[in-house]
Amino acid sequence: MWSEPARLSTAAQDDVAVSVSVSGTVTAGIHNSAFRDNYLTPPGSGDHTADASGAAYTRTTGSTYLVSAVDVHNPRLRGTLVAYGSSVVDGTGSTDCGPGCQRPGENLRWTDFVARRITEELPADRQFTVANAGIGGTTSAATCPRTDPSLRGLDAMSRLERDVLALHGVTGVLYYYGTNDLAAGCGADQILDSYREVFRRLRAAGIKVYVTPITPRPGYTDQNNRDRHAVGTFVSTWNTCAGTCDGVLPFDQVLRDPVKPNGINPPYDTGDGVHANIAGQEALADIVSLPMLAASASR
Repeated sequence: MWSEPARLSTAAQDDVAVSVSVSGTVTAGIHNSAFRDNYLTPPGSGDHTADASGAAYTRTTGSTYLVSAVDVHNPRLRGTLVAYGSSVVDGTGSTDCGPGCQRPGENLRWTDFVARRITEELPADRQFTVANAGIGGTTSAATCPRTDPSLRGLDAMSRLERDVLALHGVTGVLYYYGTNDLAAGCGADQILDSYREVFRRLRAAGIKVYVTPITPRPGYTDQNNRDRHAVGTFVSTWNTCAGTCDGVLPFDQVLRDPVKPNGINPPYDTGDGVHANIAGQEALADIVSLPMLAASASR
């Protein structure tokens, strides 16, 4: 559901606050991984959505509720790129600036760095926007036997219509899935079946697809590594997933520890061996080819 339009002037990298009032008792749609403070009024305190002051908002939460996207009408943009994947897209690690150091609310996900590069490096008539559609814990394939029951129905195909195709002006998708599939018991055949079907749906809609090979993780078994190799070979074939996608994002090469290929390079590791810290997030963004992404422009 989309709201009525609101007339509000914004510029690239602006923050926008959306205030929502709910009457009665509801179970709100929630996104836990906001990586910033959002603000709540106490229950029963009434509707404060029109307040000019934030004084009534005395409680904080690290989640967002109800609103999943803000659609900005900008006819000068050439389209929208949607980053699509799990926690590595959602932003886990993007507040981590080293042991004991956190920088929440500063928008330091790799997708944020890519968006800033677009604003700073591309000419005004070649710019496009970046939307983050990451949900932590999700998989590409729907059939992984060890998927958390709370995440079933949130695989890449099941939420494709809602989280990508229903957005306005989408011209490209940055597809970053696979490591959770392996951890949840999926093999290469299941992952590749999902990839092909998702890519087919996107390209049929006129949307270009850019894919990263599966990134490192210390817990990979020998079979996981064989499956990962098979998926990586498919993605890298002709740099177009054997003609089923439009380009490759070599994030696996950026993150890989040169000494321990199943681990993340220590300067980029949050410590869990799966997620990149702020330095790693920026390194991922720096390797993205903006001319390649600009090929998805709508005009």
